[in-house]
Amino acid sequence: MWSVIQQRRLRRQAESQRNDSQTEKGGRTSSGQATDGDAEKPGQFNSQDNKIWVKTTGDDDPIDPRNWPLLDRSKNIAILAYLIFVQAWAGAAESMANSAASQEQGHSKVAENLTIAMYLFGIGIGSLFAGPVSESVGRNPTYLVSTFCFLFFVLGAAMAPTFGGRIAWRFLMGLSASPTLAINGSSVKDQFRPVKRAFVFPIIAWANVAAPMIAPVAGGWIVESRGLGWRWTEWTTLIISAPAFILALLFLPETYLPILLDWKAAGLRRATGDDRYVSQHAESSTFKERLKKQATMPARFFFTEPVVAVLGIYLILVYILLFTFLSGFDYIFKDTYGLSTGMTGSCFAAIAAGTTAYTLLAPGLNSWSRRKTEYVKGAPVEPEFRLWSGIVAGPLLPLSLFWLGWGDYSSVSIWCSLAACFLFGIAVLAIYVSSYEYIIDSYGEHSAVALSSITCVRYMVAGGVVMASRPMYSGIGVHWTLTLLGCIAALLAPAPLVFWKLGLKLRRKSPYAESPDEDK
Repeated sequence: MWSVIQQRRLRRQAESQRNDSQTEKGGRTSSGQATDGDAEKPGQFNSQDNKIWVKTTGDDDPIDPRNWPLLDRSKNIAILAYLIFVQAWAGAAESMANSAASQEQGHSKVAENLTIAMYLFGIGIGSLFAGPVSESVGRNPTYLVSTFCFLFFVLGAAMAPTFGGRIAWRFLMGLSASPTLAINGSSVKDQFRPVKRAFVFPIIAWANVAAPMIAPVAGGWIVESRGLGWRWTEWTTLIISAPAFILALLFLPETYLPILLDWKAAGLRRATGDDRYVSQHAESSTFKERLKKQATMPARFFFTEPVVAVLGIYLILVYILLFTFLSGFDYIFKDTYGLSTGMTGSCFAAIAAGTTAYTLLAPGLNSWSRRKTEYVKGAPVEPEFRLWSGIVAGPLLPLSLFWLGWGDYSSVSIWCSLAACFLFGIAVLAIYVSSYEYIIDSYGEHSAVALSSITCVRYMVAGGVVMASRPMYSGIGVHWTLTLLGCIAALLAPAPLVFWKLGLKLRRKSPYAESPDEDK
């Protein structure tokens, strides 16, 4: 809906521009010096090959979302964060219903984990198509159409009478949630320059990471409530998702600049009757060509770009930990301390509190990025600067896992384990923010492909490991499961420090990364 308002505004601007041009042209004609090119404004249109290319007028062009008022952009981020939150929430919404659902429908608890795994598989597969779709039709319709479908699939999952039906609906839910969870980093990049991105992205990251940890808090009490029951975990998802869709429908604008230039060109064609007005985006490759080109790009990035491969594996580990905890907390807290389903779900609040603490502290921790650039608009930030939080958080992740694994005894206070979860939440979000921002800054226009490759692999691998989580926790126990995961985290901990030292050299060698030499 808001994008319709944008199109009308651009159309009015085009008509106003035509009137101004005709007035100016008329004045010059009287002196006998008018030409067809006199209507063009320097830096805005470029006549070539009998076409008038519609471009931005410069860094301050109001059509560029990065130049919109800060209040408007903040509103956009708030709506986007809400969309991300509810669709990330859905992935873990049924986690606390494992025992009740499996008992009612007559299958094992391990099989019930398929409801989580299929959701993750859907996101992983859909993320490969989300980028090309959003770059062909725009971010706004991609978010709106996928979220509209998401609501119907949640309804189907809530009402499905059989386990097979629930599995199918959950996969479709993940598929429809994939655009929101895959391209949100690109939406932030659309609207914010490097310095301000350091203040905005932690909010988006919080919605991605905290939501799967908050969902079990509510889910545990919903399942335990006699008046509600386990199916209400899906009904609750539907209830909180519907307002998010309505807000996005009414107030979320289009932020992809090439699409906005398409609309401006269309407005000029309509206002002037001159079909020569075109945008670079509209004249470039079609959706089919973009999809064909980008279909193999994620795999190429993951296997040829060291930054994407290593940080991708790091994020895979983060998501493995997050989603295996959905089953693991039954062993870590429920079996050890004899907690109820509601209380076990509430233990996830410790992780959510850790992620929230980092989000609240991030503006202060990143404030020197603003001081360093002396408040120069559009000032660049070295990509390696983004790694500092990952360097600090790297050792904290294995520490929190060892702490949680070997403090998990009934003779030890439960607060000891909850404190480890709080530290885990801080470390996870710091690594997530650091990795994403570093990749966005390093790869520039190719960052969407780089992030989609990571998104695809991390959700697919996390979905597979979810199926192994219960056998793993029950087979080798809590202590050794978390020790194994802690050792993997310890091996990956130096990765941000390595890229801080070698990142510049790697970017110079990469055919996809932005060249530091060209920026100078």
